[in-house]
Amino acid sequence: MKSVRASRALASGFALCGAILAIDARAEDFPTSFGPSRPPLITPDSPLTPKPGDPPGDIAFGAYQRGYFITALREATKRVAANPKDAAAMTLIGEIYRDGLAVRQDILESTHWYRLASGLGDKQAAFELGVTLLDGAPGLPKDKAGAKAQFEKAAAGGHAGALYNLGVLAIEGQDGAPPDFAAAAGYFRRAAEAGDENGAYSYGVLLRQGRGVPLDIAESAHWLKRAADGGIIAGQVEYAIMLFNGTGVPRDEAKAAAIFQQAAARKNPIAQNRLAHLFVSGRGVPHDLVQAALWHSFAKAAGIEDPDLDAATANLTPDQDRELRRLARLQAEF
Repeated sequence: MKSVRASRALASGFALCGAILAIDARAEDFPTSFGPSRPPLITPDSPLTPKPGDPPGDIAFGAYQRGYFITALREATKRVAANPKDAAAMTLIGEIYRDGLAVRQDILESTHWYRLASGLGDKQAAFELGVTLLDGAPGLPKDKAGAKAQFEKAAAGGHAGALYNLGVLAIEGQDGAPPDFAAAAGYFRRAAEAGDENGAYSYGVLLRQGRGVPLDIAESAHWLKRAADGGIIAGQVEYAIMLFNGTGVPRDEAKAAAIFQQAAARKNPIAQNRLAHLFVSGRGVPHDLVQAALWHSFAKAAGIEDPDLDAATANLTPDQDRELRRLARLQAEF
């Protein structure tokens, strides 16, 4: 199982129809890895975040922000010595040991501090402890049930990442139980409402499938747009497909092409393949066989075979071929 701190949303696959007269989207049934990206330790409502009217700066937090991790550890340790219920300082110590920030990485030590802070009600510590229990470590067996309990504790405090992960767990099922799409949809929506863009994407997929919630294409488009605007690549691809086809939203081929370009530039092979077709057909972008060949080559290198694009880009002129090679070199630099 991949780390919960790695980006994870419902996996998606897409199929292209004919000469891109329509683009179909098809979401897979199950997620393949955990996510979303780990929320920052310091959030607007964190006890470590200075508030208006607070006494002058939190030394531990300030040092951590500036990368002075030894100072942050020393000051956080002093805080705990002065107040054994300082959960925020404990969470900061756990963070430093988990990432090996100016100290030797020690997952067991970080887990010790996360447990203490979680026991005192710190939602970030509960989330991090849940992550660690899912991953396991030498001397720390994986504990999915324990992880779920920690996510539930963090979710009770509105932690977006914990809500999202509970949705993933609901789809995966536990102890032989079937997927619970209704529960997953509820968690994903709550995660999205708390600001998690992976939650927005996954909720949008379930709405489009009618799994766990009534099928609602327009509402699906709303949440997939949220995910796309938030930079979720799978959301960009799916929302671009909906825009191109006018599914749940007014048709806008130019806007769809622009979103495909964003995802393609981020090395998504599906978006690269779709974009290549658009350049061949001149739909949403000018007809440009060099650009078509460029993006087709990237998608093909990632494993997407497409005989139609092979044929469309097979007979470039010498000048076009030189331009293709130039653009490929430039793209490789990014």
